[in-house]
Amino acid sequence: MFTALGRWAVIRCSIVADIFLTLGRAGKNTLSFEGRAATRAVFLKQIYFTGLEASGIIMTIALILGTVIITQVVSLVGDNGFLTGKILVWVVLRELAPLLTAIVVIARSGTAIAAELGAMKINGEIESLEMMGIPSEHYLIFPRIAGVTISMVILTVYFVLTAFIGSFLIASVGWHVPYEQFIQGILTALGVKEVVVPLLKSVLFGLCTSATCCCFGLSVDRSVTEIPQVATKGVMFSLFVVFFMDALVTYISSL
Repeated sequence: MFTALGRWAVIRCSIVADIFLTLGRAGKNTLSFEGRAATRAVFLKQIYFTGLEASGIIMTIALILGTVIITQVVSLVGDNGFLTGKILVWVVLRELAPLLTAIVVIARSGTAIAAELGAMKINGEIESLEMMGIPSEHYLIFPRIAGVTISMVILTVYFVLTAFIGSFLIASVGWHVPYEQFIQGILTALGVKEVVVPLLKSVLFGLCTSATCCCFGLSVDRSVTEIPQVATKGVMFSLFVVFFMDALVTYISSL
């Protein structure tokens, strides 16, 4: 039992070390001006795929979530718009918005990144880039990590705005919650911590999940059957990292 537990811990620690190493390699390239045009193209494509194409899904989920939350809250506290607005800030802004956004991004972009890098390695494309003097961390890793992180922050903002607007419309039209009380409750609960914590979570989620999927994608050897395996492992480990960091940041911010 202890042997298996120790083996599990060693494997997880090595994965975490690889993630930090990947982040360090990607961060080192932020000061490099070599190949900026090619890197910028990959970066913009990553933002388009991760951010723009996922915006519709994020806004739909946020609208549904805001409707469900406002319905449950109003059914419990009645037309108390002040308390309803405060609960919306505490639940959606601080917790659910960055968490659900990260889950959607992992499901879409995390899987794609791991599978794409795995296929490139098996087909020898990464070796070809290295032979031409193009570092893989500069052309492949950095633009993906940067693109996913920026998209995560933007999508989190979209999520919050959509959930708040949808909740306001449902509360005003469907439940006749006073507009002034609802806005006052939001403004009362909205402080510096309520803005900084979700943004910090979204940045950390974007950095760690993208680096995790890059690590797993580049870990394949020569078999095509490894591609779906590393994609699944990358997604599952990214979800573990997201939930762990979410709990850690929430605990630290509550001290």
